[in-house]
Parts: sequence; structure tokens; C-alpha cells
Amino acid sequence: MADDFTRPTFFSNDWFDRVEGDVDPAVRLQLASETAQALLARVRSGADPGVVERILRVAREDGIDTVAELWSQARPHSLPGALWRVNLLHALVTQRAPEAAALYQEGADALHTAAPVVAGVPAPASPAELRALTETILRGVFAGDFALALERAAAFATVTAAGAVEAAHRDEAMHPERAGERTRMAASLADIAGDLQVCARMWRSESLV
Repeated sequence: MADDFTRPTFFSNDWFDRVEGDVDPAVRLQLASETAQALLARVRSGADPGVVERILRVAREDGIDTVAELWSQARPHSLPGALWRVNLLHALVTQRAPEAAALYQEGADALHTAAPVVAGVPAPASPAELRALTETILRGVFAGDFALALERAAAFATVTAAGAVEAAHRDEAMHPERAGERTRMAASLADIAGDLQVCARMWRSESLV
């Protein structure tokens, strides 16, 4: 898996494309790490339910906008890199819930692994259940078992990637352009899943910074 992460282009939210070009890369990476650590420390300090709910509301309504721009350039296997990837998955479900639910269910039907169980979405998956999953994952990131939250996010990405592959195969003959989009989506989601799994292991070994 490449260390350099190219942001997926299948999310139609313009804040993904806003990057301040006048910030020195080294400064940006330092800010990304500091903001990620500060956010988790702020929210986890006493696990204030009100603070957690405010963070969840911001993520649900707007994404973690400006801060996420910094995280987008962070190393994949880092704290800000992990938060960026969780935010990407949340954005996918927020913006394209019916499509995400259909792909997730297709992936769950095709896979013969524990990934659907780890993700924890009841079958058949619905848009509302996927939204509930990402809320649960975000809550775990900010107030629960961080490594478990990353593992659930990784499992969700794995299952949805499998569904995108199935959809691409089905569309290949009649809709090659859509099949290509699904293939790219599957590759991006698979990369995200792998990175989050690594981050979960690093968090448990206290080496994720």
C-alpha cells in the first residue's frame, strides 16, 4: 500500500477540494498532528457528553471542515490520517446514503469473511442503518475505544469496496464508464480499510501520532 494517499474523488463535497496552497508542507503536517491530538484530548478529557455531541453534530452537518483540510495531507498511518479517513467514510454515507447502503449490502452478500460482523450493520442494510453506524464509529473515535472504532470503519470500507467490485462487474458490459467509477471507488475504499487497520494496531501499541 502506498504511503502517499490520493484523496478519493467520489465524494461531491467541495470542502474536499479546498487546500490552502500557501502553507509550507512541513508546517501543515505539524498542524495536522497537533490539531488531531488536541481534538481528541479536548473531547476525551472527562468524555463530556455535550462536547461529544457538538463534535458529532459538526461532523454530521458540515464535516470537520477546516481541520479536515489539514488532515487530508497527513501520512496514512498517523492520527490525523486516521481521522481523515474516518471523516471520508462518514461523508460518503452522509452524502450518498442510498448508494452506500446498496453497495454495502451487495458486499456483505458476496463476502465470506468476518468483515460484515465487525462492521455491525443489520441485514439488509438501509441508509438509516449506515448513518447509525457512522455515528457509532464517530462516537467511538471521540469517546470510546478508538482502535475498535477504526476497525469498524475499516470493516465498513472493506464490505463496501467488495460491493463496488460486484457492481462494477455487473455494469462492465452495458455501462463501462460507471463500471470504471465503481472500480476506482473499490480501490480507494480498500486502501482506506488497509490504512485504518494499520492505524488501529498502532493505536493499541501506542505508536500512532
